[in-house]
Amino acid sequence: MIKISNLTYAIEGKPLFVDASVTIPSGHKVGLVGRNGAGKTTLFHLLRGTIAPDGGEIEIPRLARIGGVAQEAPSTEVSLLDTVLAADTERAALMKIVDTETDAQRLADAYARLSEIDAYSAEARAAAILNGLGFDNEAQALPCSAYSGGWRMRVALAAVLFSRPDFLLLDEPTNYLDLEGTIWLENFLARYPFTVLVISHDRDLLNKSVGAILHLNEKQLTLYQGGYDTFDEVRRMQMAQSAAAAKKQAAAREHIQSYVDRFRAKASKAKQAQSRLKMLERMEPIEAMVSRGVAGFHFDSPDPLSPPIISISGGAVGYDGTPVLSNLDLRIDPDDRIALLGANGQGKSTLSKLLAGKLKQMAGDIVTSNKLRVGYFSQHQMDELHADETPLMHIQQVFPKTPPSQLRAKLARGGIGPDQVDTVAAKLSGGQRSRLAMLMATLHQPHLLILDEPTNHLDIESREALISALMDFNGAVILVSHDAHLVSAVADQLWLVNGGKVLPYDGDMESYRAFLLSETGKGGAVSQGKAEQRQAKPSAKAENRKRLAPLQAEAAKCEERIEKLEEMRITIDSRLANPLLYAKRDPADIEKLNKKRAEVAEALIRAEELWMKALDRLEKAKAG
Repeated sequence: MIKISNLTYAIEGKPLFVDASVTIPSGHKVGLVGRNGAGKTTLFHLLRGTIAPDGGEIEIPRLARIGGVAQEAPSTEVSLLDTVLAADTERAALMKIVDTETDAQRLADAYARLSEIDAYSAEARAAAILNGLGFDNEAQALPCSAYSGGWRMRVALAAVLFSRPDFLLLDEPTNYLDLEGTIWLENFLARYPFTVLVISHDRDLLNKSVGAILHLNEKQLTLYQGGYDTFDEVRRMQMAQSAAAAKKQAAAREHIQSYVDRFRAKASKAKQAQSRLKMLERMEPIEAMVSRGVAGFHFDSPDPLSPPIISISGGAVGYDGTPVLSNLDLRIDPDDRIALLGANGQGKSTLSKLLAGKLKQMAGDIVTSNKLRVGYFSQHQMDELHADETPLMHIQQVFPKTPPSQLRAKLARGGIGPDQVDTVAAKLSGGQRSRLAMLMATLHQPHLLILDEPTNHLDIESREALISALMDFNGAVILVSHDAHLVSAVADQLWLVNGGKVLPYDGDMESYRAFLLSETGKGGAVSQGKAEQRQAKPSAKAENRKRLAPLQAEAAKCEERIEKLEEMRITIDSRLANPLLYAKRDPADIEKLNKKRAEVAEALIRAEELWMKALDRLEKAKAG
């Protein structure tokens, strides 16, 4: 059990916790959520004892083992498997005793303890964890030095999972995993026998792996039972109730204050007025729980193109003369929403670069629409931002003749607020840099938007905003993401990239999840033979999108017409309200403006009627 009582802690005078209290029972799986910068990672440091609280207490059983992921596995010549095995320090110490001890009693005690901790299945358990995180048997025998930092982070994660601490603390563990590794981890955590506390912005992980949500908000900790969806629903209800209570209290305060103001000066009512004034002072204000405003995303819809926008026949692509993908026969239409599945290293990013024009095909034919514009975002795009330049300076290089006010408006639509517009990129948060890189990639209204891991630096609310923007976008989308919730919400086609081939995957994310966790899937490695057995079928979701597209376009045109008429009405009203118009004393001008206003008002009524009819047809089509 973890018991936190009246926890207080501040960094450089900024309080992160003020008298925060919560109890987490042993064996609970808990997701820790809260806005970026609220103090989630700091709480982990407090729990591990690397920093001390300013006040209050944190109670954890004295002999309990607390484990978290190291910075990354060291770049040594030790194999991945042996690196993971060494994480169980008790087993390693006992194995050393067995190898060196000569005392019979100590040997007997060592063997007994090894049996108790199931030490002889350790290699199989360690190998299974590494396999689930993307390392096959051949890879497990290689030294850590053979891998880059991102892959060594996986080894570090495997090590802490293998060591099975009593309290497992994981801080954004999916940031360095692919979708296949993320799905495996969700299943592993759900079956973990001890207490888990995980910081994550992955909605699916927080729904499938934990049974409670610990919310860090306004320097307090509140534990909610259930996964993230349950927590989200409860919070929305609480905010609605709080807002209603605050509104009711505000009305009561206004009524009391009105009475006091009217009768305070009258002798006959002075006593009552004074009494009510004291009542007003005693009335403790109810502060409505206001949801934190989250900046949205916006992708301008492009001009229409005839299908297909990209067609590949007998294609091959790779590096230095060696193909990564071959025999590509692919077609992308203007309204396709495609997610690329497959483990890291299979070629998802390579295919993305080919479609974005970043790589040339090595064989076959690729035909693209003459007017095709492609927006391409990947994590390395963030590295190409100029650290010493502000977002405004970045966008001015693209539109040098556009007034700064219009450029600031473009930045605002992309989620770059006034506080960040003039801040150099080096001082922006990861999420803000990600937004800027995505905005730079989509400034020219692309027909095809390719997003390679777009959510790594986005919190849950921002991910939901991204989903909303992609749903509104009228172009094609190619998506690579470890966020299953994002994939399920956006994609209506799944392509499996595996074994040097790209094949349609007949199924949804739930069937893919089940396949990965089956014995055939081997915890994340999709076999080429199994993949080839799947035959392409028309996606019902894709067909439905095509059926609804004309109705959605009609409703959008009606709404655009209303907006233009509203702007005209506001302009006319502004002119009619100008005193200079009447100072000229020209009745003809006034009559002309009034007539124009009446015409606009009538047109607005007709436009709204057409819009309502268009929406009605769209809703009926969706229902049917």
